[in-house]
Amino acid sequence: MLRPKPETLPRDIPSISVPRALIRVARPKQWVKNVLVFAAPGAAGVLGKPHFLLAALTVFAIFCVTASGTYMLNDSLDAATDRLHPEKRFRPVAAGHLSPTAAASIGALLMGAGIAWAALASGLQLSIVMATYVGITITYSLWLKHEPVVDLAAVAAGFVLRTIAGGVATHQHLSHWFLIVASFGSLFMVTGKRHAESLDLGADLAATHRPILAQYSNAFLRSVRTVAAAVTITAYSLWAHQKAVDARALGIWFQLSIVPFVIAILYYALLLDTGKGDTPEEIVIHDRRLQAFGVIWLALFAAGIYA
Repeated sequence: MLRPKPETLPRDIPSISVPRALIRVARPKQWVKNVLVFAAPGAAGVLGKPHFLLAALTVFAIFCVTASGTYMLNDSLDAATDRLHPEKRFRPVAAGHLSPTAAASIGALLMGAGIAWAALASGLQLSIVMATYVGITITYSLWLKHEPVVDLAAVAAGFVLRTIAGGVATHQHLSHWFLIVASFGSLFMVTGKRHAESLDLGADLAATHRPILAQYSNAFLRSVRTVAAAVTITAYSLWAHQKAVDARALGIWFQLSIVPFVIAILYYALLLDTGKGDTPEEIVIHDRRLQAFGVIWLALFAAGIYA
């Protein structure tokens, strides 16, 4: 049974069809996070080769399928608390457009399909990465989201595993600096998301919707965000210099890429302070200034690779 019983449906939310509910519960807008799979092959300068580009596109699709499965499971578990949120109550499961059992069942199929597809497309290593992603996500939904600090690391791990998957699928070496940038950059965004949720919802509603927020003060989240940003910037600066040395690149393109990178981090921190970071994918899609910084950074980094 895809739909719950009519009496369980919220009265103030208009009904939608089951196919549309399935599309919405898959959260296609959040697939923008999966572009992180292009980070490792992009940094290595191999995306211009058809074989590597196809491998990266394949792992992008695999992550879209797998991540949608985790979203469905998460929504089925969080339906009750989502109904208390001013925006998340419109999610298909919380709104009653899709039953929790159906969402969890379809989600499990998608997660299994993603792991199997990874094994067929790239072999054991990629399937292990995808299985790790699924395992961490399920553990987070069931338990880790209630553990202070560990919950931040668990969510950040999902972003890091995307970058690792891209490197594994295209057989690229992942340097220590690259992994540090990915790890602390992810922690910076996740902590910013929690801070923005706390500011946006207020203390009482935030603690009701996401109980772990009751254990975080705004000062603590801001300090974690500051540390994460500092480590990210430092690691990226060292990585950029190391890239220039390893590539024996002409010019200072890698070093110049540090400037828009730092400006983007600082600008995003400014957005977080205003409470706009609760949906990072929306910022990436709609904020023109952040996109401009990203394009400038990409152009300078690409110049360093292909100079």
